[in-house]
Amino acid sequence: MIEIFKAVILGIIEGITEFLPISSTGHLYLANEFVKLKESTSFINMFMVVIQVGAIMAVIALYFNKLNPWAHSKNYLERHQTWILWEKVLIAVLPSVIIGLPLNDWLDAHLTSWQVIATTLIAYGILFIVIENFNHQRTPYFSDLNHLPIKIAVLIGLFQILSLVPGTSRSGATILGGILVGTSRYVATEFSFFLAIPTMFGASLLKIAKYLIHGNSFTGIQSVVLLTGTAVSFIVAYLSIKFLLNYIKQNDFKVFGWYRIILGIAVVAYFGLIH
Repeated sequence: MIEIFKAVILGIIEGITEFLPISSTGHLYLANEFVKLKESTSFINMFMVVIQVGAIMAVIALYFNKLNPWAHSKNYLERHQTWILWEKVLIAVLPSVIIGLPLNDWLDAHLTSWQVIATTLIAYGILFIVIENFNHQRTPYFSDLNHLPIKIAVLIGLFQILSLVPGTSRSGATILGGILVGTSRYVATEFSFFLAIPTMFGASLLKIAKYLIHGNSFTGIQSVVLLTGTAVSFIVAYLSIKFLLNYIKQNDFKVFGWYRIILGIAVVAYFGLIH
């Protein structure tokens, strides 16, 4: 029962942090020090990635009509725009697949450390503040996702490569990239959500495949723990997405930058000075 309770806590953390630009990896890495599952390291590593599927399902639930090219409520133009949106998403996700897939094992082995996570938390926190200050007087070139050129979508996809480094935040990298190349905060955020669908589904399938290929299997309790964490992350991510979309209508991302800096300093204090 205690393992299920831990899965609930980790699912809540994943749901809150997956789409807010504050790094779900950094938070889960830190949480694992205090809410450690009594399972093998291979299961825990797989669990931390696969529960992201719940958060991705929240995006699909919220945007089902917008993402569905066969929706009966859409006219011909709207269906065409939906297909074009998927084309942009799939093309934009290619850079991180091409770079990330062959480097996946190396990144897990060499960059999943508190030093890297603390550095990226603080560095991107500073970037959020600097870029938002720079962006304050700018008028975005692209305020409608339907008018986002493919070349701009690809540029945002290139920024997603940065999120291969733990602690960066996939949503943080793509949102920053979107703002830098001229999108509004809202367009950058929505496109970041949609990029997450193929990216995180692919990452989850890869983790499960590697887990099984290495001779592991799922016990009854492990299946319950994984499903619990995924379900909880879905519910919490659904609420987090709605919060973020409402928040950015009137606010910028600087508060998340300050939060990242504070968290990064806390990680250094805990692991470097106390642990």
